[in-house]
Amino acid sequence: MISPENLKKISDYEWEIPTSYRSDMRVPVRIFASEALLIDVTRDKSLEQAVNASCLPGLAGSIKVMPDMHQGYGFPIGGVAATRYPGGVISPGGIGYDINCGVRLLGSRLTYEEGKPYLGQLADALNQFCPSGVGTGGHHRLSNAEVEDLCRKGSRWAKEKGFATDQDLRRTEDGGMIPGADPRNLSPRALKRGTEQVGSLGAGNHFIEVDVVSRIFDEPAARAMGLNEGDLALQIHCGSRGLGHQVCSDYVKSLQKAVDKYGIDLPDRALVCAPMDSPEGEAYLSAMACAANYAFANRQVLSHYAREAFESVLAGAVRNWQLHLVYDVAHNIGKIETHHIDGISQEVCVHRKGATRAFGPGMEELPSEYKKIGQPVLVPGSMGTSSWVLKGTSGAMERSFGSCCHGAGRVMSRSQAKKNIYGGDLLKELNRDGIRILAGSMAGLAEEAPAAYKDVDLVVETVINAGIAAKVAQLKPLVVIKG
Repeated sequence: MISPENLKKISDYEWEIPTSYRSDMRVPVRIFASEALLIDVTRDKSLEQAVNASCLPGLAGSIKVMPDMHQGYGFPIGGVAATRYPGGVISPGGIGYDINCGVRLLGSRLTYEEGKPYLGQLADALNQFCPSGVGTGGHHRLSNAEVEDLCRKGSRWAKEKGFATDQDLRRTEDGGMIPGADPRNLSPRALKRGTEQVGSLGAGNHFIEVDVVSRIFDEPAARAMGLNEGDLALQIHCGSRGLGHQVCSDYVKSLQKAVDKYGIDLPDRALVCAPMDSPEGEAYLSAMACAANYAFANRQVLSHYAREAFESVLAGAVRNWQLHLVYDVAHNIGKIETHHIDGISQEVCVHRKGATRAFGPGMEELPSEYKKIGQPVLVPGSMGTSSWVLKGTSGAMERSFGSCCHGAGRVMSRSQAKKNIYGGDLLKELNRDGIRILAGSMAGLAEEAPAAYKDVDLVVETVINAGIAAKVAQLKPLVVIKG
């Protein structure tokens, strides 16, 4: 187990595991964390996983690890790695099973005082309009051909079906469509799992949440995003459902042969990978793009039905409640991007697993309204805690491949949480705090208890002090829908 004594201190909020730590490391590991958060990190194998990831061929720069890091499959959750494109490798474990799990934030002009009498009805309506739970399907049953079309187009498919506006697409990362998606690289099982689940939330840590904007830290940025102190907002956190999980399962299995074929030596077989310019690597990149586009469309369709839920409760009773998209950003994805690394502009595949893109001001990829301020970065809390709206910085572009934290990060496994926390007691506690909770089960609620996570405020303070993000607004939960 790696201990703090093995780390080289760069600053109060940045640390390094140098390549001298282990002979097979190709690049260093850079960790963004305060001393207090380092204690949590050393309790699991996440740092060891980051060191293992540093052994992959074709890496550029260093492995980056965010303060919400915790142990995952192969790569740590909260890990970021850049591999040279096209000569480096692509690793499904560096992206995760829930491909393009991500968050979208919708703002409103509805004040808390105006909306307060309707929060109970909104909770029920959101629960009705936005299906959640393990294996639950959405409002639409698609044919295989329709799933293939959706996987090619992402949010553009949703717009064609009347579920999205032009602004929705403009304010979604990559316009809601990753290029290169070819459904021929999906297995029949992956396609089948995609036929029933578009427009559904799923379970685990996925949620829909009604929040109040409790505090503004950057007035110009908040104004550009349409966020006002005291107004209600809506977060949606979910991903590519069964289709994305199947893609990862399929390729983790099939790429085991590629590792042997291309003579890649790995310290952990969970890091299975393939060169991006190989047939196997190209197939995975294409299948991953399909799953990413499915997730973009899924969150967009959920947004449509969330708007319908608000309409069903507020129409004729409250004016100006309309929900506008602030931003939609992925935090489990592989992206071909250009970054300045070691003094050279390089095209790389940035693996972000439990890490959010955080592009700074001036980046061409951003919508015009955000180019001056930087990309909105969405950092959800854990039911009873704050969530944060941040913005990307030039520091993130220089030091973390334009990446930031994605949430609080677990300190307790799901099984530990179920042993230590009784869901019924947690429900009463959250209700006493004025938070309405609708959950599929008490066991599932216990898994996602605030006590199972790090303090999101400390995580956010770390990335702020490290210079890879800046505060825009703080959100407080009022209604939480969980599967």
